[in-house]
Amino acid sequence: MHKLKKLGLLGGMSWESTVSYYQAINRGVNARLGGLHSASLVISSVDFAQIEQLQHKGEWEKTADILSQEAKHLENAGAQAVLICTNTMHKVADTIAQNIDVPLIHIADATGRELQHNKVKKVGLLGTRFTMEQTFFTSRLQDAFGIDVVIPNAQQRETVHNIIYEQLCKGVICVDSRNAYIEIIDALAAEGADGIILGCTEIALLVQQKHTPIRLFDTTSIHANAAVDFALGS
Repeated sequence: MHKLKKLGLLGGMSWESTVSYYQAINRGVNARLGGLHSASLVISSVDFAQIEQLQHKGEWEKTADILSQEAKHLENAGAQAVLICTNTMHKVADTIAQNIDVPLIHIADATGRELQHNKVKKVGLLGTRFTMEQTFFTSRLQDAFGIDVVIPNAQQRETVHNIIYEQLCKGVICVDSRNAYIEIIDALAAEGADGIILGCTEIALLVQQKHTPIRLFDTTSIHANAAVDFALGS
């Protein structure tokens, strides 16, 4: 019998994307092991309203405290690695990692390896305003993987951000919003991007590869895949 490592998922940000993680990790384990195999998981799902208010007030240290505590709970429940199931909260990933004694599987590292594997040198990034405008994600790709990152202009960033919080976090999928995203993707490709990072875990609910010829890199599935690798010890 294959011995699976137990994964701890720090979720609820939003719960819509945590569902995608849960599904992707279980499907990934089953695809590799077959039969009735599924992942060994513990999940801590926070109330996103509290986190979202702190994000928009810029009170990141408070979010780090909350999530570090939840990560510790996951470790105490037997998790052998922790995943933060959202891009934006990787802003406090280093603090969370310092507060636990098991590895934190970082979304930007998993994405960087995938981009390198696909020989992408310059990539467009869609995500929350925090992920696009702050450096916790983009610098990691540039410094650790040598990948140039281009982001949308201010008005486009506003559009991308608002659609995430007002629609996607609530499971609302709107064709007009998809068209707005595709226009922004086209603009980033025109600036020389070889591919586009869907750098918010909800975006893949709206935009998939079938909607554009430009290569898409969905951080949710990339991160989930890295978790499956860890769980199987590969």
